[in-house]
Amino acid sequence: MLKHATRRRGFATAAAAALLAAAAPAFALSCGPRVISRGDDASKLLEFCGEPTSVQTRHIDRTPIDANGRVYRGFTEEVLVEEWTYNFGPYRLMVKIRLDNGVVADITYLGYGY
Repeated sequence: MLKHATRRRGFATAAAAALLAAAAPAFALSCGPRVISRGDDASKLLEFCGEPTSVQTRHIDRTPIDANGRVYRGFTEEVLVEEWTYNFGPYRLMVKIRLDNGVVADITYLGYGY
């Protein structure tokens, strides 16, 4: 009886770990043997992954932050934000990549493609 309860607890722990892993933000995208990650530029993304299925563009104003994390309060900078969506077909997940001024800022996996 004790073994049965332990097995259930082990299954619940494994299931919880799988859910947490699925909810974790994506830090990289694999395009063939190449990897795209935060900080890469748009030209590398185009070279390795090709043209996106769709592109959405907008401008935002935000407080500038330098490479050391220093925030410049009272100032704003205009940032070109692009969201590139890749559809790799029905057997792979679609991916949305946000670029800030041509640099990969975020990678989000969506549902399966079509």
